[in-house]
Amino acid sequence: MNQALTQPTIEGVYRARERIGEYLTPTPLRESTSLSELLGAEVRVKHENFLPTGAFKVRGGINLVSTETEEVRESGLIAASTGNHGQSVAYAAHLFGVEARICVPENANPIKVRAMRDLGAEVIFHGKDFDDAREHCQSLAIERGYRYVHSGDEPLLIEGVGTHTLEILEEEPDTDVVIVPIGGGSGAAGACIAAKAMSPRTKVIGVQSAAAPAAYLSWKSHSMIEDEMKTSVEGLATRTAFALPQSIMWELLDDFVLAPEDDIHRATLTMIEHTRTLVEGAGAAALAGGLAIKDRLEGLRVVLICSGSNITPDQLRVLFQ
Repeated sequence: MNQALTQPTIEGVYRARERIGEYLTPTPLRESTSLSELLGAEVRVKHENFLPTGAFKVRGGINLVSTETEEVRESGLIAASTGNHGQSVAYAAHLFGVEARICVPENANPIKVRAMRDLGAEVIFHGKDFDDAREHCQSLAIERGYRYVHSGDEPLLIEGVGTHTLEILEEEPDTDVVIVPIGGGSGAAGACIAAKAMSPRTKVIGVQSAAAPAAYLSWKSHSMIEDEMKTSVEGLATRTAFALPQSIMWELLDDFVLAPEDDIHRATLTMIEHTRTLVEGAGAAALAGGLAIKDRLEGLRVVLICSGSNITPDQLRVLFQ
């Protein structure tokens, strides 16, 4: 099997924790009385928005870059991103002294762009959306010999981000449901691997924006589907599905919810209010999904993965209008 499509394993998740432990501490898992009342369940929030880049993906970036060969470190890395994957690669590259280039859409989140530049990455603007940037990134990687770090089809990224669910179930082994946002699906795939190995009874439920449903449609049909990408939530913004996360989710994901854009925006405000932390739209998608299936969660122990905090002042202003 092609190395890029080697299946991640729970053993790999444990190895990832050893690698990243030197650089990252476990994120808080906090019970929320107000969110528990809202959902009618015992709700905890996994605060991945407390990580150094403000998003969960840095776990995977450090796990991957820490294992790269000297040849790759000399040629450098390239990735495509709406922001959080790019920050992850930039952060890890900075840690290990590797050059990084990140291709982003022309309307990329300026907070995330600045963060990538502050970490020393070259930011390359191209196209109207993530997939335009991704296609340009792939061309540059081939043309210039860079190591292309795909945002989903990377076993080490998936094993790295799976450490968030490892932490959840070690702290709260009686968790009934973990709800996780899905863009490309690496976070959900990692959650599935960790949860089903550690606690097979724990259900993993994914949430995606109804305005960018490619991953949902691919999961439902067990085939790779492209679809529209009209979401304003950049952490969920892709019009294509990714093969490796999908193969894992087809086997292990218990359910998948599509949340309307307005529900995600309302959930973002609710998360900011009730957690008293900054939360970006993708980080609130788990709550939006939980509210959509509230009747099925009654009385259960539920963890919402708050995947990121990288919201811009302009995005906040729109939410509060």
